[in-house]
Amino acid sequence: MKKLLLITLLTITCQNLFPWGFYAHKQINYYAVFLLPPEMLVLYKPNIGFISDHAVDPDKRRYAVAAEGARHYIDIDHYGVYPFDSLPRTYTNALKKYNKDTLQKYGIVPWHIQTMLFRLTAAFKEKDQAKILKLSADMGHYIADAHVPLHVCSNHNGQLTNQHGIHGFWESRIPELLAATSWDFMLGKAGYITNPVYFTWARILESAAAADTVLRIERELTASFTADQKYSFEPRNGQVIRQYATPFCLAYNQQLNNMIERRMRQSISAVASFWYTAWVNAGQPDLKQLINKSFSDDDRREFEELNTAWLKGHVKGKDCD
Repeated sequence: MKKLLLITLLTITCQNLFPWGFYAHKQINYYAVFLLPPEMLVLYKPNIGFISDHAVDPDKRRYAVAAEGARHYIDIDHYGVYPFDSLPRTYTNALKKYNKDTLQKYGIVPWHIQTMLFRLTAAFKEKDQAKILKLSADMGHYIADAHVPLHVCSNHNGQLTNQHGIHGFWESRIPELLAATSWDFMLGKAGYITNPVYFTWARILESAAAADTVLRIERELTASFTADQKYSFEPRNGQVIRQYATPFCLAYNQQLNNMIERRMRQSISAVASFWYTAWVNAGQPDLKQLINKSFSDDDRREFEELNTAWLKGHVKGKDCD
């Protein structure tokens, strides 16, 4: 009970520092389900709680698996200037040009998305329900991360420009403030992605192009707000915490012309479309006729180990981001 309480408290205090935030990642996976065709809804709708809740497993895995972090980002500015033509779009060719250590150091999210597509397609072919659900939840996370401008530049938390905290501000504070009341996530249907590599890199380049705007507008607004206008102490889950003040958030969102909502909407659509593409590529198996419908003891142990590793990371004072 004490362990569960501590995990809950850490979720409250640290969730807004994770990529897209725990709240946003869960919402992205949740709304993506509703874009699926009826043949897929028979599986995804009854399991929407799992798919939403476990959207944050990859962030927790960063505390248990050393190689996990690189799967969430790419410091694409390391490879030159936009549109970064010197960087091969396939992992095989990128590996030929740059060694594995270099790719791992500067991030591999566009290539890891292709790996996840391959794994989910295989799970559909195997008609393995537990594997399909786990991979779908994880895959949604990486796709969503690729839509975040600060995941596609080396100045990912404003550390190079004295803008520390902008990561959580863009990805968590704004969505938590506005998504439930002001943003529309009822979108069209999922579509088949004929060229997943091209699709992924198009989104990566959009994110990269937006990074300078994300940073510049925050700098400009900061110059026009005093410190007590930029930050405020506000109640959150029974506690009073220091965070970006609501007027500053609203001004930032307006100056960005609702960029964060657009990228979140694109994330939802992309996640659903990748799930759909994996299912089609697997031959559109009947999702009413699946095996391995219950999570195994190993699965449950893995979920518990992720929570434990994440908990220990925070207890030791590691940055939530």
